Parts: sequence; C-alpha cells; structure tokens
Amino acid sequence: MLFSLVIPVYNEEKMIGELFSRTMAALERLPIEFEIICVDDGSKDATYPLLAEAHQKDERFKVLSLSRNFGHQAAILAGLNHAKGDYIGIMDGDLQDPPELFLDFYNKMQEGYDVVYAVRKKRKEAFYKKWAYAIYYRLLGRMSGEKIPLDSGDFSMFSRRVLDVMLAMPEQSLFLRGIRSWVGFRQTGFEYERDGRAAGETKYSLGKLLRLAMDGIFSFSRFPVKFIGYLGIVAVVFSMIYSFIALGKRFLWGEVIEGYTSLVLIIFFFGGIQLISLRILGEYVNRIYDESRGRPLFIVKDKLL
Repeated sequence: MLFSLVIPVYNEEKMIGELFSRTMAALERLPIEFEIICVDDGSKDATYPLLAEAHQKDERFKVLSLSRNFGHQAAILAGLNHAKGDYIGIMDGDLQDPPELFLDFYNKMQEGYDVVYAVRKKRKEAFYKKWAYAIYYRLLGRMSGEKIPLDSGDFSMFSRRVLDVMLAMPEQSLFLRGIRSWVGFRQTGFEYERDGRAAGETKYSLGKLLRLAMDGIFSFSRFPVKFIGYLGIVAVVFSMIYSFIALGKRFLWGEVIEGYTSLVLIIFFFGGIQLISLRILGEYVNRIYDESRGRPLFIVKDKLL
C-alpha cells in the first residue's frame, strides 16, 4: 500500500527546509509506505534548487517543475497525474494545513470512507479574509445544486478510485474541491484549526481568489444564467410601475412628467442590465472556447521521480 501526497509550491524558498523535515516526519508515522510529489509552479526564486536538494536527501520526496506558473489548481492536477498511491493527499506548501493530520485522515478512511476532507473551524488570517471565505462558501452552497462542504479547501485524503474518476474529467476551469465533492462516494469532514503561515507571504492575490471563486460558481451553479432572468423580471416590473405612475399623473392629475431626467434614468437602468447580461453570457462563451481548444492545463519541464 502506498500514500501519495501532492504539494504545490510557488516562490517558497523560505519554506522548503521546514516543509521537507516536518512533512517527512509526519508521514513516517503512517503504517504504509509514502511518496511526496512537490510541484514547483514556475517559481522565480531558489525554490526548485532547494526541492532538488531535498530529493537528494530522500528519494521519496519527488519533484515536478512546470514550465511556467500555471496556477495553484493546475499544479495540484499535475501532481495528481503522477501520483501512484492507493491513497492520495493534497496539502498546500505553506504549512497552514498541518501534515500531522494525515494519520488521522488515514485512520478515518479505515472506517470505510473514500474521501476525508478538512473543515476549517478556525483560521489564523485577517478578519476580512475570514468573512469573505465564510460568505463565499455559504453563497456557493445556496447557488450550487451540489452539496459542496462549507469551509473545506483542497486539504484532504481520498482513495485511488476517487482520483481515477477525477482525472477522467478534463475540465479547463478547475475547482478541484468541487470536483471532489461532485464525484460522490462516501465522504466525511474532519475539523481542524488552520495555522498561520510559517514564513513568507501568501501567493493567492485578491484577483486569483476571485478567479477561483468564479470557477466554483460557474462550474457548479446555474445561478448566473438564472440571474439574467431575475434581472429581466425586475426590469419588467420597474417599467410597469413607472408606466402606471406616468399614466396616473397624466390622466388623473393632469401633470406632464419631465422627460429628460426620467429618460436618462431608464436608459442607464436598462443599459446596465444589458451589460451585466452580456458579461455573464460572455463568461460562459469564453469557458466553452477554452474547453474547445483543449490546451494542456500544465507543462512539465523537469522531473525528479
């Protein structure tokens, strides 16, 4: 039996030493063999040489180097494609997710589960990030037809048959935690307190977080399309109310409504609705275009396996 742990890293030269020592020590506690697949997502610092040095110390610590920065989700997918284990784990390289929990995940899976995902009951981050994550996961849960677990990220452990199904879904807009939930099988959550970063700065900018959030919404919810219909209903109701007010003032009170202000307001209102609708439809068209091109989600430059 073999456990494969996939760890994506990007410009984490300050973390590599502790990541290697702490992760190796944690996985040594498992009752089965293990391999670690560290994916360098096009780092521009000394991350790759340090990963190669760690590989020289212990060949169970394997390294993939991508040709450029393809993004967090693509880097994870690259590692999953090279994982040989009967059990597979995903963990970020900043050590906010403690590798010591994989023993608990493994023991939980022995109860017959195919997926054990971590649920963040407490996170040591800025308050605005905590609020943003909490609101997003709850909105996604309401908008999505799938039951994506609240406050769960990519930190998880799952069986080989779950991975095989996930790899059979070549989606361009990756939202792996949503795919993991969608495939089904027997799943359970495991609560933990998420630590702060051990060193360095977060590589997930606001733009990247928003993009990941959009991938989740557009990949697992029909709400954006329904939202256009809701806007249409609001526009019709608004125009009907305004029409009744205009007719009442004209025929009941004999007042003549000034045309310029009301006309400008109506133009802005309906113009805004049209632009929002075009933006939503354009997002779907763009995603269809990405799927039709079929470009690889990642390119491996070097391997140390």
